[in-house]
Amino acid sequence: MTETKQIVLSVKDLKVQFQVRGQVLNAIRNISMDFEEGKVVAIVGESGSGKSVFTKTFTGMLDENGSITNGSILFEGQDLRQIDRNDPAWEKIRGRKIATVFQDPMTSLNPVRTIGEQITEVIVKHQGKSKAEAKKEAIELMEKVGIHQPELRFDEYPFMYSGGMRQRIVIAIALACRPRILICDEPTTALDVTIQAQIIRLIKDLSNEYHFTTIYITHDLGVVANVADVVAVMYAGQIIEYGKVDEIFYDPRHPYTWGLLSSLPQLGIRGDDLFAIRGTPPSLFENIKGDAFAPRSIYAMEIDYEEEPPFFKVTDTHYAKTWLLDPRAPKVEAPKAIRDLHVRMLAMTAKGGVFGER
Repeated sequence: MTETKQIVLSVKDLKVQFQVRGQVLNAIRNISMDFEEGKVVAIVGESGSGKSVFTKTFTGMLDENGSITNGSILFEGQDLRQIDRNDPAWEKIRGRKIATVFQDPMTSLNPVRTIGEQITEVIVKHQGKSKAEAKKEAIELMEKVGIHQPELRFDEYPFMYSGGMRQRIVIAIALACRPRILICDEPTTALDVTIQAQIIRLIKDLSNEYHFTTIYITHDLGVVANVADVVAVMYAGQIIEYGKVDEIFYDPRHPYTWGLLSSLPQLGIRGDDLFAIRGTPPSLFENIKGDAFAPRSIYAMEIDYEEEPPFFKVTDTHYAKTWLLDPRAPKVEAPKAIRDLHVRMLAMTAKGGVFGER
């Protein structure tokens, strides 16, 4: 029996532009993507690739100089693109149905209000519960996200919590809204490796329990290797490869994805130089012709500088936007460094490395 996919959010032909000092910056260039209910989707790519801008369109949080110039964002039968940024209708969506956890919890928490106040306020506002009911649920949420003795810590202030604990509270506040989608924008960047792994696992466990869709934004493929169900690789405002996490890690097809994987510090060999993708991303102020990654790729062909590649189907769940998959292209193998990636990751797992068990 074939499993029916329930699409919670559907993006079609999305374009986003910013007006910057009299110039137009094309931040998002024709992205189409469906998000399935209950899945953990990791959006990965270098800084400036458009990851955060892409997801800000889901909550109407683009900066004032930004605008959606094409496409649609369908959520619960409504095109979110049609809602003006100042429309009160966003209050029923932003936070309540699509919540966001940002990378710096101190920017999300009010330093002069207690932790308990900040969680209960959300519960009262979005669930309509009494203060007593909200306090009970807030304490339960604090315990759920790993805060020990939540009854005692309920009346403490953010400065009395460590960075990892503050991030757990931000996650608790997001969950208090009972969202259908949770966007995690680099939620572990400011944390040490041990706490980072705990937060990543917490998000995965909560997603499994509450069945919300998680969109995890990061520049590091390594941190989502044992968490994501699906990975979308972004470059220069486009998704250039998309597939199940095992497909992206063990059978990547785009040269940019090869570069990201080859750059994983966890897989470096002692004494060898760490791989780095040469060059820099293109200016999004310019009209990009062909494959945006071509100037940085040793695998680029003449057509890569002339015509933008379409998405080629690798499997029913795996697609890559590269001319190397055209039947007429020369056969090119992935770099040697990542051909045995599966074996090397299993070795890392056996040693208790950051990848862990899926």
